[in-house]
Amino acid sequence: MRSDGKRLFIEIETNELNQYGLIRESIAQYLIKDSMVVDVQSYSVKDLGNIYITVNDTVPYDPLRKDYDIQIVSDKHITAYN
Repeated sequence: MRSDGKRLFIEIETNELNQYGLIRESIAQYLIKDSMVVDVQSYSVKDLGNIYITVNDTVPYDPLRKDYDIQIVSDKHITAYN
């Protein structure tokens, strides 16, 4: 959350497995909890907030390629000054 009270978020859309892997590896040591509901992976990260990752098949279908929608949402109790 910014100091003026507005929440920050980042949205990343990619089809590169390496970018998906990089994000998962970089948050691994800061995880508070992780879960999966239907097609959405959810991660709670210390001093950051929540990360939601949706994995979809690509068009045309390729078993080695997926579309990754990654949303990083700040926690309402964390400000830019923390």
